[in-house]
Amino acid sequence: MEQLSNFVSAASNFVWNSILLYVLVFTGLLFTIRLGVIQFRKFGTGWRAMFGGFSLKGARADKDGMSSFQAAATSIAAQVGTGNIVGCATAILLGGPGAVLWVWIAAFLGMATIYAEAVLAQKYKSRDEKGEVIGGPVYYIRARFQGGFGKFMAAFFAVAIILALGIMGNMVQANSISNAFETAFHVPKFAVGIVLAVLAGFIFMGGVTRIASVTEKLVPIMAICYLIGSLIVILLHITKVPEVLYDIVVGAFSPSAIFGGGVGIGIMQAMRYGVARGLFSNEAGMGSTPHAHAMAKVARPEDQGHIAMVCVFIDTFVVLTLTALVILTTGVVTPDMIGNDSTAASLTQSAFSTVFGHFGNIFVAVCLLFFAFSTIIGWYFFGEQNVKYLFGRKAVKIYAVLVVLCIVVGSMLKVDLVWNLADFFNAVMALPNLIALIALSSVVVKISKDSDVLDHKNQAK
Repeated sequence: MEQLSNFVSAASNFVWNSILLYVLVFTGLLFTIRLGVIQFRKFGTGWRAMFGGFSLKGARADKDGMSSFQAAATSIAAQVGTGNIVGCATAILLGGPGAVLWVWIAAFLGMATIYAEAVLAQKYKSRDEKGEVIGGPVYYIRARFQGGFGKFMAAFFAVAIILALGIMGNMVQANSISNAFETAFHVPKFAVGIVLAVLAGFIFMGGVTRIASVTEKLVPIMAICYLIGSLIVILLHITKVPEVLYDIVVGAFSPSAIFGGGVGIGIMQAMRYGVARGLFSNEAGMGSTPHAHAMAKVARPEDQGHIAMVCVFIDTFVVLTLTALVILTTGVVTPDMIGNDSTAASLTQSAFSTVFGHFGNIFVAVCLLFFAFSTIIGWYFFGEQNVKYLFGRKAVKIYAVLVVLCIVVGSMLKVDLVWNLADFFNAVMALPNLIALIALSSVVVKISKDSDVLDHKNQAK
């Protein structure tokens, strides 16, 4: 088992370092340039559209999809997970403080990428055999690539996302929750897994209506709670913030200048873990969140694209950045810890405990419960859309039962192999999605330009 885990880890590192890192950056740069730095131009539009009609109880989701906010909440539910707590700590431990800057750079470029994903998901969404709206990368992959190649690409993506997120990803999320609760409350992992499975199964069986209803309430509440707790810690260490920001910027380009040459971290390592954990956190380019954005009932595809950018901003520039500042301002990271992620799972808890004492462990455990459980809901939904594509609606119940069982098993296992497999399949599922995005870039640009012309005409009136 250990040999298999090492092999998968090596394969994952190869795909990430030699292929995906460059394709992700290229795709983000491509859309940033071709869309005229849309991250700045349309951010205000997206923010107003997302929060202008904010409500914890929106319109009921139906066969025509969700409200725009419900779709955004489902997207954020999937994005804001263990990547924002454990993943952030891992990036800092393996890439140094400089990895945080690469997380930000990846997120900025990712805002343009996810705009394209949401626009294409809206343009090419379809309906299943019951007439319900369904969408995601498989549909825009098939629209761009005809014949056998398109079928293969779409099927490859569908299988990869079901394995990466629906199965292995949800095992990882359940394991993170059970570990945190065992540390904070000494609750047996098995008991945590059973409770998670029952709650998740109840939500899964309610379909898109219940998923939308849960996420639109859960996401704002969990974000506000984490924001308050993090700001308390950061404000109590406010004098450390300038030094931490210096370490982040300098460490991105000269890691040895922060902890010394003996640490052995290079720029590529800081970049690799920053981009990789940034993607794991905000999922831009992976092809996961387009499933939620396809469900939004909006007037124009670009309307949901603007909102999708705000989702990445909230996930990375708000939630993940808060975690990074909490970890770095409290000084829980020491030079001897850099290059070793064995303490990543408990690092954020240690940081909060410097201010809150044992309640810090409890606070992180509860936040992780909300973060990871919301991700379980989102990832299940993304996998479900692809199960429908491959096997039809009849296979959904089987898939739901399998995911529930994986939650129980994942909560109890030592999941090194599962983490490595999830990391690997995250990478391979992103590749066909990115290829389709690049191939359809002219479609995205045309939709954006037509929208700009229409907006200018409306303003002129």
